[in-house]
Amino acid sequence: MELMKPEFCKYAAELAATAKAIATPGKGILAADESGGTIGKRFEGIGVENTHENRRTYRELLFTTPGLNEFISGCILFEETLFDAAMDGTTPLVDLLTKQNIIPGIKVDKGVMPLFGSDGETVTQGMDDLGARCAKYYKAGARFAKWRAVLNINDESGATPSPLAIKQNAETLARYAVICQMNGLVPIVEPEVLMDGKHTIETAQKITEKVIAACYKELSDQNAYLEGTLLKPNMVRSGQGCATQATMAQIALATVTTLQRTVPPAVPGVTFLSGGMSEEDATVVLNEMNKLKTVKPWVLTFSYGRALQQSTLKVWQGKKENESAAKNELIVRAKANSLASLGTYNGEAAGGAAAAASTFVAGYVY
Repeated sequence: MELMKPEFCKYAAELAATAKAIATPGKGILAADESGGTIGKRFEGIGVENTHENRRTYRELLFTTPGLNEFISGCILFEETLFDAAMDGTTPLVDLLTKQNIIPGIKVDKGVMPLFGSDGETVTQGMDDLGARCAKYYKAGARFAKWRAVLNINDESGATPSPLAIKQNAETLARYAVICQMNGLVPIVEPEVLMDGKHTIETAQKITEKVIAACYKELSDQNAYLEGTLLKPNMVRSGQGCATQATMAQIALATVTTLQRTVPPAVPGVTFLSGGMSEEDATVVLNEMNKLKTVKPWVLTFSYGRALQQSTLKVWQGKKENESAAKNELIVRAKANSLASLGTYNGEAAGGAAAAASTFVAGYVY
């Protein structure tokens, strides 16, 4: 029996197929959508100048890694990369991904701005010309999109994130999702509750449940086609400054419990962000979640940026002679997370060049 699809969306069948393909068991997403400023900070850490040529060279290194498609189903791009050509001057960078059967995606938000009327909270901008941009991105080869909302826990009282911040960000995420779907792009819904703060894991779980529930209420109200969406949430963790840090097993249980209470089974996949965790910790927690013997109607996998690239960057150092070794680091981490998404990771990648180093940045923006 064919699934009921919204009649107003001509892309419904394609959206469902794309979302299912991205959420293929054993595969995940490489998030390579850093803005020019953010990739500049990463390059600064390895002594590489932030030029267009270096950005292109680095992205081409990632996209031409042999065998990457065994572990990576999709790759999120920044707009510059989607429309850029490879070093040969003619091959679109996006074609390097499709050649490996990796689905190209695109970051479509334009960053956060102050949510006026709140105490320092934010809402994400980029809605005004979103429909036209989505149509342009689809034509260029993108088949999914990402929009990041940012919410903060500033204390243990439950005052933050405020009802206003939760409502505004949920409404914006839902509107973005439907606009994407009407233009053929699978929307990744990303409500990130930051790990900044001293809150306990119990507080993080309570707030994350509230935020995700609000998002799915809005997605329903705005007629989003859930089978053609993906969720990219934070893992439920203690705040970075909390005196008592939760164990990997506790993070896994709190996160899966949160999803069970909030995410409809129609959603094909949950692609976690790493949220400043080290490469190895992000892999281990994902593995712990997939080892849990409980109801999980969605594929639980990864959409990592820093937690897939940190060791790769450290090995690369901007030097051509290091490209082969850097590609090997990427494969090691991609395979580790592939295993973790199946619950079969046993620490094979723990010795990576920067596997244990924290990727936390306070108030992270990109």
